[in-house]
Amino acid sequence: MTASRTPRPRLRTATVRSLALAACLAAAAALTAGCRDDTAPAWEYPRLAATLNSLSAALAQGCATPDPGQCAAGLDRLDTLARRAFTEVLDHRLLDQACLTAESEVRRARTLRLAATATATAQAQGQARQDPRHPALEQARRAVAAEQAAYRRLLAALEKVRTAPPPGAQTQPL
Repeated sequence: MTASRTPRPRLRTATVRSLALAACLAAAAALTAGCRDDTAPAWEYPRLAATLNSLSAALAQGCATPDPGQCAAGLDRLDTLARRAFTEVLDHRLLDQACLTAESEVRRARTLRLAATATATAQAQGQARQDPRHPALEQARRAVAAEQAAYRRLLAALEKVRTAPPPGAQTQPL
């Protein structure tokens, strides 16, 4: 009888060891599958996202009237939001060449729009109100459209920088 009992403890020990090994492998696999960047803290800068959403909404509203002089307040609001967003990008050190190019494009378009609006107002005090196709007004409208397009490009560049993972962030599973 003693001879028949000796294989049983070995069998139990081998079974326990194999179950323990299987449990360890399952735990290691679960830990490895869970070590991805999706468990990392959010890096999408929520304050910057809110500012860019405000800029996008203000840009989508655009100018309600065809008179470029009336659009100045809306474009000035866009400028305030764009400056705030650009400052937040600088605070987070997210700046890249596309953002700088878009920002300087907005500044150039803004300068041209202000000059064209001033010219249209000075040249066509009475004529422009009677003739909506006055050349000075047409030039001012084109300048307003160019500034709005520059703001769209700036918004796209800032959004791209905001949503890009920071340098050194793991984007692949371990």
